[in-house]
Amino acid sequence: MNIALDEMMETIRMIQMENLDIRTVTMGISLHDCGDSDFEKMNKKVYGKIVSLAGRLKEVAEAVEKEYGIPIINKRISITPIAEILGNATKEQAVELAKTLDKAAIELGVDFIGGYSALVHKGITKGDQTLLDALPEALSVTERVCSSVSVATTRSGINMDAVRQMGMIIKEAAERTKDQDGMACAKLVVFCNPVEDNPFMAGAFHGAGEGEVVLNVGVSGPGVVLNALKRYPEADLGEVSDVIKKTAFKITRAGELIGRIVAERLGVPFGIMDLSLAPTNAMNDSVAEILEEIGLERVGTHGTIAALALMNDAVKKGGAMASSYVGGLSGAFIPVSEDNGMIQGIIDNSLTLPKLEAMTCVCSVGLDMIALTGDVTPATLSALIADEAAIGMINKKTTAVRVIPVPGKEEGEMVEFGGLLGRAPVMGVNPFSSEKLIRRGGRIPAPLQALIN
Repeated sequence: MNIALDEMMETIRMIQMENLDIRTVTMGISLHDCGDSDFEKMNKKVYGKIVSLAGRLKEVAEAVEKEYGIPIINKRISITPIAEILGNATKEQAVELAKTLDKAAIELGVDFIGGYSALVHKGITKGDQTLLDALPEALSVTERVCSSVSVATTRSGINMDAVRQMGMIIKEAAERTKDQDGMACAKLVVFCNPVEDNPFMAGAFHGAGEGEVVLNVGVSGPGVVLNALKRYPEADLGEVSDVIKKTAFKITRAGELIGRIVAERLGVPFGIMDLSLAPTNAMNDSVAEILEEIGLERVGTHGTIAALALMNDAVKKGGAMASSYVGGLSGAFIPVSEDNGMIQGIIDNSLTLPKLEAMTCVCSVGLDMIALTGDVTPATLSALIADEAAIGMINKKTTAVRVIPVPGKEEGEMVEFGGLLGRAPVMGVNPFSSEKLIRRGGRIPAPLQALIN
């Protein structure tokens, strides 16, 4: 009885004092049966299916949140990559479909809908190209639509023609929303090795291997991990790893419980638990501060990658013991604008763009929510994407780029994105050109690691 009471009190403390929350419940919906040569019919089918299946998502999630006392911060939807059903649709029709998705998200009261996406890591179909052409406008005229584009995998190599296009798309999307500091780019992720069951935005989509409908859950608890470590200030690094593992185990169990209840009440299958540590701008809810508690004076200094590798590995081990259905990205996110410790590291000149790039070798994703100077060129953006794709391709891991060129802003200025997206110091890029590399195009061949059969 005492053990049960201790466990209950510990859970209450994690929720009330340490920012434990369910970051998202994300309903994945297949739209493969919505394709139609008649665009108007397809448009209606897409809207109808999303509204029908996700009609009770917000209501049920909020009821479970209230009943169990664990906050569910976001309710989201992920869909089949839209490029796969566009067929012969025009660019204008693709933009219209984005507006339809936005309308459905607003009507349902969900925070985001992800899957306005294309998988072009080996080649670009007609539907893919239509979506790419529509992306800057689609993201600038919608509020809740998120997009991702896969430009590389370990098995296929890097599609540099697609990488070149993405640099231009990001630049144009930023210019179209310059009155919002390039906000459209915050809803666009460029991937290497994307996963099909990721519940986190902006990169979520409902992959080809998924069922008709599924509920995936993303749990987050940097504050819980940070406070756990503060109770062991003299622990050695092996003991630090053990503390993080045990904490990740508890976080994951709580998240899966809530996810399964929501799925059951909605009458849909439970999919996966993504146990990524995703920070917020709340006090003490920072991945960077965890690294500093491990022993860094400031994130970005020497030893940062070692500390991040230790933490990421321990989170995965603890979560894998807690659930048989760990999926998504599962590890640690390092989005600059959403993490007060990362922001302070940049302000103090401890954390730089090259260091952030190096950190992506051992964390869950990549260069995330980084504000760049407004004069950055499309070729430089493409080169950043190519570097991240190469890291993912060679290491057989997911990497991504979500950067925001802020029109009119210079290095050192601060931009406010608001809400969960936070704020960010504007960072500069290497002044030397990568234009010739990007202009060459073609495909960087798959590495030897691809020959695993």
